[in-house]
Amino acid sequence: YIEHRKIKRFGCSLDYESQEGVLVPVEIKWSQSRDMFQTDGDTITVVGASADPAKAANEVPAYMQERGWRIIPVNPHAETIVGEPVFRSIADIPEQVGLVDVFRPSADCAAVARAAADAGAAALWLQLGITSDEARQIAADAGMAYVEDRCLIIEQRRTGIVAPR
Repeated sequence: YIEHRKIKRFGCSLDYESQEGVLVPVEIKWSQSRDMFQTDGDTITVVGASADPAKAANEVPAYMQERGWRIIPVNPHAETIVGEPVFRSIADIPEQVGLVDVFRPSADCAAVARAAADAGAAALWLQLGITSDEARQIAADAGMAYVEDRCLIIEQRRTGIVAPR
């Protein structure tokens, strides 16, 4: 028997389910989080990556890069981010795209999800504070794993996952 609850926590309303008396977020369970990190081996495409080290859209990819992941930044205005060449769009990336991490406003996420689906991405991850019902549906229709409103740094620390290099 699985009991579903909605709990307001840290200013966010999260769906939880009770499994054997333990509340687990519905959107991201331990195994799902681990699977998301392993969807694309050692590469994370970061849409909305920033060249500004003071922004989370730079801090998160830099942190993941320091822990062994290869970062592919996507930003229409920068040349390099975290020492990597920047692509203007997902469509411009000349290799298979796996995990797509998104630092864009919720209103932009459906378009990002469509681009990720068109590129054959395996997973779509919307960073903390970013949600989109439409992006979720696009990801589901394309067979992509999906996480929203979660931070890669927090989940990497929680799961202990390391890049598979």
